[in-house]
Amino acid sequence: MKVQVYNQEGEKFKEVALPSAVFDIPWNADLVHQVVTSQQANRRVVRANTKGRGEVSGGGKKPWAQKHTGRARHGSIRSPLWKGGGVTFGPTKERVFTKKINKKMRIGALFALLSAKARENALVVLDILEVAGRKTKTLRGMFTKLPSDTRPTLLILPSMERNLISAVGNIPFVQTIQAKDLNALDVATYQYLVLPQKSIEVIEKTFHKT
Repeated sequence: MKVQVYNQEGEKFKEVALPSAVFDIPWNADLVHQVVTSQQANRRVVRANTKGRGEVSGGGKKPWAQKHTGRARHGSIRSPLWKGGGVTFGPTKERVFTKKINKKMRIGALFALLSAKARENALVVLDILEVAGRKTKTLRGMFTKLPSDTRPTLLILPSMERNLISAVGNIPFVQTIQAKDLNALDVATYQYLVLPQKSIEVIEKTFHKT
């Protein structure tokens, strides 16, 4: 499959052939759904947490005698029946949402999504990505000249470039990721993928035949 390569001015520069083993994979909706939902579950952070009767403070002694008071029997103010007592069947941090997915399935879903982006012309390949000064204003202007314009975009970098990542971080519709860390969830989340030609080489080297 061949795609158009753009320069930083948004002009068509040339055509490049994409590796068929990565960008020409049939769509597999079931596989993509299984991998994406598992990644969403693995990223889930458990925040809701309640204390049981063994975790709340107080209740070191019996509130009152068992008999002859005329009141109901109670053994501890930690009881869920009491205000400030433990919570029965409440959510806890011990819940585990992690789902295991094997490597072959993760890579298969990633390739299926990359191939779909290429077929839908949602894959924007840059000749090079070199912006003097790494200025946010300059980078924003570059993105508006590309087919992705201001739509949700994932910028795939061939390596760690801290200054560039910092500058892009101020552009609300663009997120960055290194090619070696590419995954199905991030690819599925963004409407467009923008990547320099070097990133294609890193993707093929990292994920193909691994």
